[in-house]
Amino acid sequence: MNRKPRAPLPAPVRALLRNFRAQRPLRGGSLLITVFGDSIAPRGGAVTVGSLIRLAAPFGLTERLVRTSVARLARDGWLVAKRSGRRSEYRLTRGGAERFAEATRRIYGESPSLWDGMWTLVVVPAARRRRAHLRQDLKWLGFGQLNPFLFAHPGCTPAQARRWLRKVRGAEGALLLRGTGSDLASDRRLATRGWDLQDLARRYRRFLASFAPVQSLLGPGAALTADTAFLIRTLLIHEYRKIHLRDPLLPPPLLPANWVGASAYQVCRRLYARVFPAAERHLSASAHQLHRPLPAANSAAHARFGGIARR
Repeated sequence: MNRKPRAPLPAPVRALLRNFRAQRPLRGGSLLITVFGDSIAPRGGAVTVGSLIRLAAPFGLTERLVRTSVARLARDGWLVAKRSGRRSEYRLTRGGAERFAEATRRIYGESPSLWDGMWTLVVVPAARRRRAHLRQDLKWLGFGQLNPFLFAHPGCTPAQARRWLRKVRGAEGALLLRGTGSDLASDRRLATRGWDLQDLARRYRRFLASFAPVQSLLGPGAALTADTAFLIRTLLIHEYRKIHLRDPLLPPPLLPANWVGASAYQVCRRLYARVFPAAERHLSASAHQLHRPLPAANSAAHARFGGIARR
């Protein structure tokens, strides 16, 4: 039986793929993290290696690169393998699922609109050997670094920070403090010291420029094939999350006027809602678990970006 020829990709999608494939090195593991977090986690959290190879091929990832990348993710504690004869399936570990859940809340949720003026401060241990890992993990959680030993966060309580630190390597012995600045001007100076907002704004503007042609492509009544929708959805979240997970999600009083991050969130929200249903059809047709199809996306997936209408 002959397969129906695949329709040519629209020019804006070809441009996105070209830019992704031009990255050196081509980080297969990073893209697979996006696929797992955005597409597989809400549909049972497990998928066969063959499915991943099919899903990743249009992005320029070879079979060898996919197999090497998932093996590395398993060594790093994100995934665990299950075999049946010559076939294998990878599932999120408990720790991997928890980290995905935390990232999901940050990526698809709205930024805070209110602030009580309080800062949570973390004073880290002096041991240099542990500080590099600790610094990266704290930044991933949204903390700003004020000096080699002091980190600040405007949006979490000490109790929440304590829960986070239990899962952070090298955080044993860290001190938690709570305090306020003398005035809003000092709070803003602290924010500019802890975070490079200018660099973050540049990254958001590049994101908006990259996806502006896609917005035009997805106008009212535009037809979109399922595989194209999956490509757009995956690249949209892949590029957005790389920026957004650097974003401390500061409250509005600490941000520049007309913060570009808010525009990036709205663009991502509109595009994601537009391509989500068709991308789900592509997943159902192209991916499966060892002994059954992928389950339907859970309710949490439909609640992303404030809610996606079911079609």
